[in-house]
This record gives sequence, structure tokens and C-alpha cells, in this order.
Amino acid sequence: MNYKDALKHNIFKIISNSAKDLNIDSYVIGGYVRDFVLQRGTAKDIDIVAIGSGIDLAKQVSKNLPNMPKVQIFKTYGTAMLKYDDIDIEFVGARKESYHNDSRNPIVENGTLEDDQNRRDFTINALALNLNEEDFGELLDPFNGLLDLKLKIIRTPLDPNITYSDDPLRMMRAIRFASQLNFMIEEESLNAIVKNKERIKIITNERIVTELHKILESDVPSKGFLLLEQTGLLHYILPELTALKGVEEVEGQKHKDNFYHTLEVVDNIAKSTDNLWLRWAALLHDIGKAPTKRFKKRIGWTFHGHEFEGSKMVYHLFKRLKMPLNDKMKFVQKMVFMSSRPIVISQDLVTDSAVRRLVFDAGDYIDDLMTLCEADITTKNPKRFKKYHNNFKIVRQKMIEVEERDQIRNFQPPVSGEDIMKTFNLKPSKEIGIIKETIKEAILEGEIPNDKEAALLLMLKKGKELGLKIQH
Repeated sequence: MNYKDALKHNIFKIISNSAKDLNIDSYVIGGYVRDFVLQRGTAKDIDIVAIGSGIDLAKQVSKNLPNMPKVQIFKTYGTAMLKYDDIDIEFVGARKESYHNDSRNPIVENGTLEDDQNRRDFTINALALNLNEEDFGELLDPFNGLLDLKLKIIRTPLDPNITYSDDPLRMMRAIRFASQLNFMIEEESLNAIVKNKERIKIITNERIVTELHKILESDVPSKGFLLLEQTGLLHYILPELTALKGVEEVEGQKHKDNFYHTLEVVDNIAKSTDNLWLRWAALLHDIGKAPTKRFKKRIGWTFHGHEFEGSKMVYHLFKRLKMPLNDKMKFVQKMVFMSSRPIVISQDLVTDSAVRRLVFDAGDYIDDLMTLCEADITTKNPKRFKKYHNNFKIVRQKMIEVEERDQIRNFQPPVSGEDIMKTFNLKPSKEIGIIKETIKEAILEGEIPNDKEAALLLMLKKGKELGLKIQH
């Protein structure tokens, strides 16, 4: 492999010349080099290490670029960043790090390139390419990161116990890279994660959630979540999921392991959508089953109301992890709350009224809901699998027919509260709500078409029943 091919973009020559202007050495390090070796496409982030001041190098690069892009300086971390040609370039001076036990924020000293490579989280992220004129494009690989890339192994450059104890976020990153790249975590490293799992408590929820997002965005997210569970980290991060683990048996009757079922659903949905929040909905769709699990002699195991319970738990989980409590959380809540509705409909004779209500309640999210429910089919029985999918096809076809005819999605009743008030000379009152609800129910049940004329006739009829007089 010709590593100079990784440095074809003109930015690298400009960085090299800028470092020469300052009489310092510079290197590309980390993810950009790793992804070039793995041929993962063109990276949009480049990390540059300067043997000297990274901030001074960033300023010099900016001077040497057309239009002198703005340099963002982060004095606390001794780093600087600029954007050029849609690429984010971060500059840092080579450094040594030491840690206090109660913080992942290191005490930083100036160091050599070797010091900087030692502080990297994994061997595959310690690869560096020389940007100095005389050795331009030379690969520096002190920890056999190339071999680990070839063998698909996640390994720390130094003692993993020290690496993970110093910065426990690296435990999450190890699992995230294993999930994203489909790599194995080396045994000693995996054991060190188990040993240091409690240290995750010093990491902020925001940082943890960033890694969870990346695991969920993997092609096969279950790999990451199985590792989180296996190492004991999941118990600290998402106890709602570990509560689903295990199978109980009473009087010869068992229920399925809802943890492993959940991971199958997440893998299924990952094949159908890149929507991160729909993947979150798949991950959380059954969390209400742990608190609602009951055994009843006549019918066996039940999880009555788990969708409602789960939707309430979504809010508390998002709040605890400092995730957004806006429309994204409400979307996940709604998906969890409605996650069984299409399944129930598909098992019965699919009636127009049931489909109308489903479309009305789901609104713009109906397609996402159907995608979630189709992913929820994890039966290993090929006949049942085919039957359930065929049933969902029938529901989808009914949805198209009902929507074309009745326009129920985001349905607004054809008669407004104002129409009712004018007709019966009413002030705001409960009668208006009763009439509006009667019209809505009649349309959803298919008793009247979704048009103004039919709705007005029903309004007059219901008004008469309520003893209201028409205003002439």
C-alpha cells in the first residue's frame, strides 16, 4: 500500500509547508490513517499532531490557505480547529498525559510523537503518517496497528487496565469500534473492561450517549450491545435492557428472553432504516415488559400494558441520560406506545375501521411504525414468519386504500368548533367537544364519509339529541 496516496489532497502539502515555516515536525494520526488502510471512504476529519504548538501550526496553515479560514482555539485543551474544503482539521501539540482517579481529564505536558502515540486509546488509532518534507508519507506504527487492522483486533497500546482506568470512556469506544468495524476486542482488553466497568460512572451521560448512538448506527448493532452486556457496562448505562434478560419457568411454562429478542429486532430494523430514533424505538420497544411481567395459571405469562408502561419509561430514560426531551423523545415514546397495534390488527380480520384508527393515531409516523412492527417478527418458524409478513402486507395495502378514500392521516374534522358555535349560538362548552368527538368517531368507524356535507348533517342530528336549538 502506498501511504502517499492518503496524502493526495493539497491540504497535506500546505500543512507540511506551514510546519516547515515554523521549523517544527507534523504528522497525520488516528482515524484518518486507520480508515485509509481499511479503505472506508474519504474521511471528513483529520487529526494533526505537531511537535510543538498545535495552535501556532493551525494559525500558520490558515495564513497559507486561500481566504484564511477562521481558526477555533480551545486553550483549555491546547487544540485548534479549522475547516477547509468541507474537512474538519484538528491540530494538537504532541503531549504526555497523566490522570487523577476521579476524572478522565488528564494533566498534560509537552511530549514527543512517541509520547503522543502512547496516550492513544487503541493500536489501530496510533498509526501516523509523516508530513515532513524529507519523509513525506512514511508510516509510523510502533504498536503493530497495521497487523491489528489485518487481524480485526481492538487492542490498547499500553496496559489496558491503566488505559481504561485513566479514561473509562475508552471502554465504550472499544465496544463502539468493535461494533462499527466488526472487530474483536482482544481478551486481555476485554477482561480489563470487566474489571474497570464501575469507572464508567465518572463519564458524563452526554459522552456515553454519543457512543450509544454510534453503536446503534452500526450495520449490526447487537454486536455492541452484547459486548456492553457481557462486560457489565450495560447494567450501569441502560438497566432497563438488562432487566429484560433471562427466562423464567413456572409450571412448565416459559416466556422468551426479551433481551435477546430486542437485539434481534434492532438488527432487523438496521437493515431497513438509517433513522437513529427509529432504531432507539426498536431498542426500547419492550422495556415495559420487565415491570409488567406476571404469571397467571390459566393463560401463562402476561405483559399487559407493557407498551404504555414502556412509553412512560422512555421519558425517564431520556431524562436520566440527558437526551433530548423534544420531538425526538416524543417520537420514540409514540413508537413504543403503539408498537403492538399493527400486530393486533394483522392477526385479526383487517377491518377498514381498525386501519383508519391506526392511521389516524400514528399520523405521519405510520410508515415508521409499520417498519418497527415488521422488524419485531423474530420467529424462527418459516411458516409463521411468512404468514406474519403477508399479514403486514395486507395491512399496508389496506392503509393505502383507506388513505386514498378517506384521507385520515393528520385528519382534521370537516366541521370546526367555530361552525358548531355559530350554528347553535353557543359559547365554549362541553357540547362542542361532544359533537366534534361524535363526528370524528363516525368518520373513523366508516359510518359517514370524511366530507363537510355528511359531517354537517350529523352535527345537526347530534345537536338536536343534546337539546340544542339552531340559530337562524
